[in-house]
Amino acid sequence: MFTLFSVDDHIVEPAHVWSDRVPSKFKDRAPHVVEVDGRQMWQWEGGMEITMGLNAVAGKPREEWGMEPARFEDMIPGCYNPEERRKDLLSNGIFASVSFPTLPGFGGRKFATFEDKELALVCVQAWNDFMLEEWCGTAPDVFVPMHILPVWDVDLAVKEHERCVGLGSKAICFIEDPQVVGLPNFHAGYWEPLFAAAQADETPICMHIGSGGAQVTLEGLNPMTEIAAAFANAARSSVNLMVSPLLRKYPDAKVVWSEGGIGWIPAAIERADRQWERHQYWSHLPNAHIKPSEVAGRSMYFCMIEEPVGIKYRHDFRVDRILWESDYPHADTPFPKTQHAAKQVFDGISQEEIDLITHKNAEKLFRFPISQELADAYAGSPV
Repeated sequence: MFTLFSVDDHIVEPAHVWSDRVPSKFKDRAPHVVEVDGRQMWQWEGGMEITMGLNAVAGKPREEWGMEPARFEDMIPGCYNPEERRKDLLSNGIFASVSFPTLPGFGGRKFATFEDKELALVCVQAWNDFMLEEWCGTAPDVFVPMHILPVWDVDLAVKEHERCVGLGSKAICFIEDPQVVGLPNFHAGYWEPLFAAAQADETPICMHIGSGGAQVTLEGLNPMTEIAAAFANAARSSVNLMVSPLLRKYPDAKVVWSEGGIGWIPAAIERADRQWERHQYWSHLPNAHIKPSEVAGRSMYFCMIEEPVGIKYRHDFRVDRILWESDYPHADTPFPKTQHAAKQVFDGISQEEIDLITHKNAEKLFRFPISQELADAYAGSPV
């Protein structure tokens, strides 16, 4: 059986996340679930949204997929119930899990759109308290604590980061390219205090595809393009950060790119280095002697699920910078046949490399060792 550490899963927030945690004066304006034409939707001051659909298809036949389920009871409970999630993960040999938010956006960007920033801040803090106290508190042996940030203000972001680290958080959930959503870019120095803080307390900064605003759609000229070309966002966004000053100034900061795959890495880095060598002089970039490939190899981690082609190129990057993910309960997840999917990908690879990719790299990065007691208890299970 493979010992698995998933660096990319997702929480479908239960209905009480904000209602139970924001001050009473914000309860009607903070996100809460309402009934609309037989389906459940999130509503808040200034907006209403469906956040379920393809976010919660785990355990269902693919022939039944679509922009459903419409209600919590249409999902398997592990989508939103931490106790059931723990059972599902362990049943598939997944002994540690980092979970991204759903309603706040994969990088926590949603609350930056709120006109009332006082409301926005309490909503960020409520999600973090839910994640750190309730979700991870239910299964501290499996769930890796992660927090979102008030991304509209870097000083507030650092303050909330420090609060959450004090509560035990092990990871930052951030936006793959903040400029795409109208925030300062990675090049002008605005985000330096956050990267400095993350470097100081060794907290990985996790970037998920789509966190910069891309959305899956069933309408329009290019329906569901984001599903088919997920790696494109990871390639562009990671190269953008490779050529920025941030990871040259803060070389010990660590960035994780989730659900972007790994097969494209050698080609993207090769081209980034070539263009860097050509254009570094006129652009007057700082620390120009440090190539993008050096930045990536030192500071970046990339994630894979089912990628037999990508795994062939693992030695063209760094095996100790490749992580495994489950993407439960999204459509990319191999659950409930996770072990079978892993066998197809890792067949023929040395046990040393399998161990690094499936769990050891993540254990070291997140400073979250897999429970040996759990691993021993499930060893040899028919999963």
